[in-house]
Amino acid sequence: MEKTEQTAVLEAVLFSMGEAVKISRLAELIEATEEETIALVGEMIKRCEAPDRGVTINQIDDAFQMCTKTEMYDHLIDLTKSDHKFALSDSALEALSIIAYKQPVTRLDVEKIRGVNSDHAINRLLEFDLIKELGRLDAPGKPILFGTTEQFLRSFGVKSLDDLPELSQVQIEEFKEQAEQEVQLKLEI
Repeated sequence: MEKTEQTAVLEAVLFSMGEAVKISRLAELIEATEEETIALVGEMIKRCEAPDRGVTINQIDDAFQMCTKTEMYDHLIDLTKSDHKFALSDSALEALSIIAYKQPVTRLDVEKIRGVNSDHAINRLLEFDLIKELGRLDAPGKPILFGTTEQFLRSFGVKSLDDLPELSQVQIEEFKEQAEQEVQLKLEI
């Protein structure tokens, strides 16, 4: 297969799939090595960076996905006449943070860390496809294990979980102090 045909195949597949496609699968389709495939997609990404292009290609772990550029979102919202924007409550963001950094994690683990019931927050995260069920813990009751999805990575603009920011020791100490103060207030009440 010639390079121009390979590029056309890659573009067609990434455009039509709507989700991330593994590099190994793309390489099979165009009869190339993974390295050659990554190089071809890299060229496509560079062409998508032009200001007259409305799409881009993102790498998510060991896969690529064609997506709309973020600066085009307002136009898409205008087109659909939807005033509803993707918004998460503070409790949902807390639960999502815990799941992202501790996965796989059970609902009970999230609730222990947050100190409150997290049913609603976890259900909203499932609804927004930011988390998914990863299986069940081999323990009494077989609780469900949760982890993040590709949609989570796309929504927060990270290629993999390794790209999540790390907390500094100062931040960890501040969080511990806040938690201790909250516990003390509950005891006083």
